[in-house]
Amino acid sequence: MVAQTSWASEASTVNHRASFETEDTMSAKVALDNYVFRGSGLPTIIGTSAALRSVLDMVRVVAPTDATVLINGETGTGKELIAEAIHKCSRRWNRPFVKVNCAAIPAGLLESELFGHERGAYTGAVARSIGRFERADGGTLFLDEVGDLPLELQPKLLRVMQEREFERLGGAATIHTDVRVICATHHNLVEMINERQFRADLFYRLGVFPIELPPLRGRPEDIRLLAHHFAMAYGARMRKRITAIAEEFMALLARHSWPGNVRELQNLIERSVILSTGAVLSGSLPELTRTTRDGSQWSETSMPVTLEKAERSHILQALQQTEGVIGGRHGAAARLGLPRTTLIHKMKRLGITLASVPISESIPRIPPPGGISHEAASLGNADTHFAVGRVCTLAEAESEHISEVVETTNGLIDGQGGAAEVLGMPPSTLRSRMKKLGLKTQNKYKTISTESTR
Repeated sequence: MVAQTSWASEASTVNHRASFETEDTMSAKVALDNYVFRGSGLPTIIGTSAALRSVLDMVRVVAPTDATVLINGETGTGKELIAEAIHKCSRRWNRPFVKVNCAAIPAGLLESELFGHERGAYTGAVARSIGRFERADGGTLFLDEVGDLPLELQPKLLRVMQEREFERLGGAATIHTDVRVICATHHNLVEMINERQFRADLFYRLGVFPIELPPLRGRPEDIRLLAHHFAMAYGARMRKRITAIAEEFMALLARHSWPGNVRELQNLIERSVILSTGAVLSGSLPELTRTTRDGSQWSETSMPVTLEKAERSHILQALQQTEGVIGGRHGAAARLGLPRTTLIHKMKRLGITLASVPISESIPRIPPPGGISHEAASLGNADTHFAVGRVCTLAEAESEHISEVVETTNGLIDGQGGAAEVLGMPPSTLRSRMKKLGLKTQNKYKTISTESTR
């Protein structure tokens, strides 16, 4: 999205059957209430959903401080835009905003990129290099995908954040720096700590002020505004007069799950504008058809749900059966095999509130496919309606769902159509989760190649 001098945090309802040029201009000029922004070039952030407004309220609170911020959210939710907004609204607005993608730089070069190096520090270091921490002095350093930071570099990052000093690679002189650090990741760092992939002390230092970005699939009202915004932007860029969006097309957009979030929506609208021949924008979603083990095919509309959706459904079922009771011997946490605080944290991450639990309705149970809990099976009870009033633990449900998806994808983990893509997580995270759950893909799914298990 192109940077603007104001935030589109609030906008009027758009009539997609009529011309929306004036409305788009207005929606891009609505400023955040009761806040005076200094400087210019603030990023455009479009949406009216309560979840997005809550995030912007948090940005407004933390921006004037020098607190370290940890932004968590799925890929494509706009973590970099939020980080830039925090910088632009801080007292450091006129100082450098330096970005580093920890996942895009090879581990062997990342230390030099962050801290710089002296001449001769390693083969090929023919001159002194200034690192990103030095370049960001007085300003803000944005560490994107900090969850991919190698373990051996994490103590050095912790030191520079606490002591505000470091040494260049191959150097002895201590360099002092005044940098505000903002981090972002799509990983669950708490799980990475439990799996010894991330340092707990660094996590607590980074998580002074955590911000959770909501996924696009939970913001249907924002989908319309974003589609409207992108249609106008690409129409102007390609010199096509787009005056409306077909309601049939908008209905398709509203039903889509958007695993790629805003980035996926942006790319879809751009393609639709390229193909459009009239003033009313229409299009279709590409159907993703894949082959299962038995040779049958399934499309996106019938594909297995992501692990997050399955997890949310299972928690809702447990809360329904306990009528919203979380703690205690017969509460949802005990049924799911979780500590009460862990369940509350998961509910917050998944956007589950007690008000959202339909006590009088039945919630379709996704995993496990067999339809009965392991506890019921061990008691010899084959009643699929859970006469004992129990559900399997969350770990058991996750294990069943992952196993089903891996089998559906013929054991393929990586790449397009692989289990990681279907479950909505990076392949490395899926492998770690399978290892934690004791799922041995090499033994259970003989069609997996050695390439996919690396």
